[in-house]
Amino acid sequence: MTVFNVFSLLGGLAFFLFGMRLLSEALEQRAGNRLQPILASLTNSNIKGVLVGVVVTGVVQSSSATTVMLVGFVNSGIMQLHQAISVIFGANIGTTITSWILSLAGIESNNFFVSLLKPSTFAPIMAFAGIIMLFVSKRKKDIATIFLGFSILMFGMELMSGSVAGLAEVPEFTQLLTLFSNPLLGVLAGALVTGIIQSSTASVGMLQALSITGSVSYAAAIPIIMGQNIGTCITAMLSSIGANKNARRVALAHLYFNIIGTVLFLIVYYIIRFFVDLHFADMPINAFGIAVFHSIFNISCTLVLFPFIRQLEKLAIKSVRDDKADETVDFVLDERLLATPAAAIDRCQKMAFDMAQLTKDALVKSLKLVWSYDEKEDVRVVEMEGLSDLYEDKLGSYLVKLGAKNLSPQNSKAVSKLLHCIGDLERISDHARNIAECAQEKNDKALQYSDEMRDDLDMLMAAVTEIVDMTINSFVHNDTALALEVEPLEQAIDTLKAQIKARHIQRLRNGLCTIELGFILSDLLTNLERVADHCSNIAICMIEVENGELNSHQHLQEIKSGQFGEAFSESYNKHLAKFELK
Repeated sequence: MTVFNVFSLLGGLAFFLFGMRLLSEALEQRAGNRLQPILASLTNSNIKGVLVGVVVTGVVQSSSATTVMLVGFVNSGIMQLHQAISVIFGANIGTTITSWILSLAGIESNNFFVSLLKPSTFAPIMAFAGIIMLFVSKRKKDIATIFLGFSILMFGMELMSGSVAGLAEVPEFTQLLTLFSNPLLGVLAGALVTGIIQSSTASVGMLQALSITGSVSYAAAIPIIMGQNIGTCITAMLSSIGANKNARRVALAHLYFNIIGTVLFLIVYYIIRFFVDLHFADMPINAFGIAVFHSIFNISCTLVLFPFIRQLEKLAIKSVRDDKADETVDFVLDERLLATPAAAIDRCQKMAFDMAQLTKDALVKSLKLVWSYDEKEDVRVVEMEGLSDLYEDKLGSYLVKLGAKNLSPQNSKAVSKLLHCIGDLERISDHARNIAECAQEKNDKALQYSDEMRDDLDMLMAAVTEIVDMTINSFVHNDTALALEVEPLEQAIDTLKAQIKARHIQRLRNGLCTIELGFILSDLLTNLERVADHCSNIAICMIEVENGELNSHQHLQEIKSGQFGEAFSESYNKHLAKFELK
């Protein structure tokens, strides 16, 4: 063992870790948009959660990546804590797949087809195919990166294995490894190494490379493998820093699962060793044996702890307690989800729908204040308008970041629609606050509307309430047919406003109303009309995005005339008749 062997070992480790990172990121990028909806739409079935965890982790080749995604989902409210825990169980099984692939390096055969199964045989072929795809087609970049990442990983594995082969002849190395037969030292060593490189798959691969020396026994390898499962939790723990309580609970549940599983397995293993002479314990382990035990350990832990998912959830909740005084509106838009646009858009849509409902509630409250002023309700309208501003600020910033990603046409449409609509929703809440201010002014000055003016305003308020209902329903359910009904009603509201203004002027001339009341009425009419205008903007945006164009003027003309002309006139007349002034 010379200094050049050490250089070779470090270089091999560098290639291995870089290849693992390249492979995992490329797989996550390639499969992310398809995997995220599966993760995000889990039912309460724990079995389904485990199976999905196995599949997703097997695809992205990293239990740490899966757990970090889960932290992001729970932090954003997309998933519940108990759902995430079941996926964690499956992730620990899915992460064993790489160790099985790496164990193929030990295949020895003269048969051509069997030899093709060796990573050292097919990795160069994959590397060549990957580099060709990388240069020839930009569309195949992710697949090319997957091929290259795997090839680099296997090259690093071969380099490490070759560099440590001479250690078999070094007595000091053999004596060092015997120390890890002590379960506490073995678990600690596995946890520390895995925590440093933040990948249990990589640390298992390193152990498999060392096993080629023939100096690593089963007794030494078993505690190390258990410790590696604990060490991999560090990534999720770091990822949960600054996240909400449930997200931190996900990371803790992952840690508890691995610690409890390790303790139980060690107890059972050493009880059996006390009563039964396990001859294989002192035998040298190979890459295949490491893959076998890695799988047995994770599958056994899952089977044993599966019935106790709810108890594990309670343990995590007790570790991170709720603070009743900390209950606020959830504005969490987790940065982790930006890597998986489908999940990020889903979260943004849910927040936008909440914002739409908040806007509607603020408007309804403000309209009630016009006839029955209540200071507490006025304050609530102001608070709701402030929340709406916060929604727009958080969503807008996040959607801009999301829009900078390489999105599919469908995802790009969704982002564009949300960006356009949240601005109009926020403006509606501004007008709700303005209406509340008009109500306050009327109350402070003790002014009273005539019965005729009150009837007129009631009719206009009913029309505005209906257009807001119609707009929000079409927005939430992505109903473009309903969106087409918004513009005729908006035109009817414009007509109503003009009629009410004309009738008020006539009352002024007849001495039945005052100029002071007229000022408040004018402000009310303006704000109500503008609420309808913003509803029209939202509906037109939905139609534009659906048609793949952004030209409001053109679409307005098409709706009022063109192919929708007759339907528009019919709908306009229907709304005008429904809200006819008495």
